[in-house]
Amino acid sequence: MSDFFEKVSSQVDPFKKLVGYIPGFGGYVERQNRRDADKLLRETVARRFEEQWSRASNLQVELVNNGMIKYVDDMEKAVLSLRTFIDKISTAARGYSGLFDAVKINEKELEAIYQFDAAFFDLGDQVKNALDNVEASLGDEAALPAAIRNITSLARLAVETFERRAEVVTGSR
Repeated sequence: MSDFFEKVSSQVDPFKKLVGYIPGFGGYVERQNRRDADKLLRETVARRFEEQWSRASNLQVELVNNGMIKYVDDMEKAVLSLRTFIDKISTAARGYSGLFDAVKINEKELEAIYQFDAAFFDLGDQVKNALDNVEASLGDEAALPAAIRNITSLARLAVETFERRAEVVTGSR
C-alpha cells in the first residue's frame, strides 16, 4: 500500500503543494492522498480478481462442455462469491476520514487496513492457484469437488476480509 500512497503523493500538483503550507491543510491533503491511494489499490485488487473471475467463468463452460454438469452449480457459487467481492471492493466509498468526518483513522487502524490490503493480494494468488487446481482436476472427478470447494471458500474469505476491513474504516468494529 505504501507504494500506492507514495505514487499518489509524488503527483501532488503545485497548488496542493502551496496550500500545504497552510496550517492544518497539509493533513487534509495527506488524507486526500491516502483516499486516492486507497482507490487505486482497490482498483488494482479488483482487476486482479476480475481476471480470476473470468477464468472461473470459463471453467464453468469447460465443465459443461466436458459433460460434468453436476459440478456447474458448485462452481457457480465460487463465481458468484468472486463477483460479490469484486463488486464490493470496486464500488466501496473512498477510504479514510475526511477533514470533518465523524470517523477518524489513527495509525493503529491504518496499519490494520494495510494488513487487510496485503491480504487481498495474497488471497488473489491463492485464488489463482486454486483455479489452477480446478483446471488440473477437470479430468479427475475424485479431486474436482474438493478443488471447487477450495475456490468457493477462498472467494468467501475474500468477501469476509473486505467486510472486516470496512469495519476498520468505518470504526464499527
